[in-house]
Amino acid sequence: MSLQDGIMTAMKSAMRAKDQTALTALRAVKSAILLAKTESGAIEELTEEQELKILQKQVKQRKDSAAIFLEQGREDLAKPELAEAEVIVQFLPEAMSVEAIEDLVVKTIERVGANGMKDMGKVMGMVSKEVGGQADGKTISTIVKQKLL
Repeated sequence: MSLQDGIMTAMKSAMRAKDQTALTALRAVKSAILLAKTESGAIEELTEEQELKILQKQVKQRKDSAAIFLEQGREDLAKPELAEAEVIVQFLPEAMSVEAIEDLVVKTIERVGANGMKDMGKVMGMVSKEVGGQADGKTISTIVKQKLL
C-alpha cells in the first residue's frame, strides 16, 4: 500500500472516530503530497524517499511550532501541534538509535578518510543517504560534529 493510500485510510478512520487532531494532521500531509506532485517539472508519482522527506518536514514544522509556543508559555497551542506530529510519525519508518547512527558516522569517516570539519559535508551527505529517513538531519549533524572535532 502506498503512502497516499495509507493516509486516505487513516483519514477515513479519523473521520469515523471524529478525531479532529488526526484529521487535521492527515489533511496537511495529503495537501503537501498533492503540492509536491503538481509542482512544475515534478514527475507524476513521488518516490518513497520524496514521500519520507515530506513527512519529516511536516513533523519538523509541528515540533518547531510547539517549541516556539512552549517558549512563550502557550501550552494550549503547543499540545495540538505535538499531537499532530505524533499522528504523522506513525507513517515514518522506525527511527535509528543514536548508537547505530554513531557507528554509521564512524564507519563513514573512516571510509572517506575525513579529518576535520572541512569534510563534514561529505560525511553528512553519505550518512544521510544511508540513513534514508530514519534519523533527522539535526541528530546526524550533531554526531558528525562530535566525531570530527
